Amino acid sequence: MALSISAVVLLAIVVFLLIRKSGLKGGHAVVCMLLGFYLASSSIAPSISELTTNLAGVIGGIKF
Repeated sequence: MALSISAVVLLAIVVFLLIRKSGLKGGHAVVCMLLGFYLASSSIAPSISELTTNLAGVIGGIKF
Protein backbone atom coordinates (compact mmCIF):
# COMPACT_ATOMS: atom_id res chain seq x y z
CA MET A 1 0.00 0.00 0.00
CA ALA A 2 1.42 3.37 -1.02
CA LEU A 3 0.84 6.40 1.16
CA SER A 4 0.99 9.81 -0.48
CA ILE A 5 1.16 12.94 1.65
CA SER A 6 1.88 16.51 0.69
CA ALA A 7 5.26 17.87 1.76
CA VAL A 8 3.52 20.95 3.12
CA VAL A 9 1.29 18.84 5.38
CA LEU A 10 4.24 16.75 6.52
CA LEU A 11 6.35 19.81 7.33
CA ALA A 12 3.44 21.47 9.13
CA ILE A 13 3.10 18.39 11.33
CA VAL A 14 6.84 18.42 12.05
CA VAL A 15 6.76 22.12 13.01
CA PHE A 16 3.70 21.55 15.22
CA LEU A 17 5.45 18.68 17.01
CA LEU A 18 8.62 20.73 17.44
CA ILE A 19 6.64 23.57 18.98
CA ARG A 20 4.81 21.21 21.35
CA LYS A 21 7.62 18.82 22.35
CA SER A 22 11.01 20.40 21.68
CA GLY A 23 10.47 23.93 22.88
CA LEU A 24 10.53 25.58 19.46
CA LYS A 25 8.99 28.98 19.94
CA GLY A 26 6.32 30.37 17.64
CA GLY A 27 8.61 33.23 16.62
CA HIS A 28 11.26 30.78 15.48
CA ALA A 29 8.68 28.91 13.42
CA VAL A 30 7.60 32.17 11.76
CA VAL A 31 11.22 33.01 10.89
CA CYS A 32 11.66 29.55 9.36
CA MET A 33 8.43 30.01 7.40
CA LEU A 34 9.59 33.38 6.06
CA LEU A 35 12.96 31.89 5.11
CA GLY A 36 11.17 29.19 3.13
CA PHE A 37 8.94 31.77 1.47
CA TYR A 38 11.89 33.89 0.35
CA LEU A 39 13.91 30.84 -0.72
CA ALA A 40 10.99 29.79 -2.93
CA SER A 41 11.22 33.06 -4.83
CA SER A 42 15.01 33.06 -5.13
CA SER A 43 17.19 31.78 -7.97
CA ILE A 44 18.08 28.67 -5.96
CA ALA A 45 14.44 27.48 -5.82
CA PRO A 46 14.66 25.18 -8.90
CA SER A 47 17.70 23.43 -7.43
CA ILE A 48 15.95 22.91 -4.09
CA SER A 49 12.87 21.59 -5.88
CA GLU A 50 14.94 19.16 -7.95
CA LEU A 51 16.80 17.98 -4.84
CA THR A 52 13.59 17.30 -2.90
CA THR A 53 12.04 15.52 -5.92
CA ASN A 54 15.10 13.30 -6.26
CA LEU A 55 15.19 12.61 -2.53
CA ALA A 56 11.50 11.68 -2.54
CA GLY A 57 12.17 9.34 -5.46
CA VAL A 58 15.00 7.64 -3.57
CA ILE A 59 12.89 7.26 -0.44
CA GLY A 60 9.95 6.02 -2.50
CA GLY A 61 12.14 3.44 -4.19
CA ILE A 62 13.19 1.77 -0.94
CA LYS A 63 11.76 -1.74 -0.69
CA PHE A 64 11.03 -3.22 2.73
